[in-house]
Amino acid sequence: MTPQHDQGRRPKRVAEPVQVYLTNSEMARLERLTEQMGANKSDVIRRGLEALEEQLTQPDAHPAIRRIGLVDAESLTSDSWDAAREHDRVLADDEQAS
Repeated sequence: MTPQHDQGRRPKRVAEPVQVYLTNSEMARLERLTEQMGANKSDVIRRGLEALEEQLTQPDAHPAIRRIGLVDAESLTSDSWDAAREHDRVLADDEQAS
């Protein structure tokens, strides 16, 4: 191979290590979840990140919202007002509609 061929190439890494400091209660929670899920700590943290991202990007996917069935996706994404700031209005409008 020529020196130009190797320029700019870096070895690809599978994953990047991250160091996180946890309190005793957070560590106990992580250990409890690893046992319940039959997974390792890294997998539990990765799944937690996925769940948090889903909650933030798809508010109607939040388990509590789905369970109680008070708010639908249309009322959460209305362009006319901010559902986060006007949550009482969201619930009142939904209640009146039902």
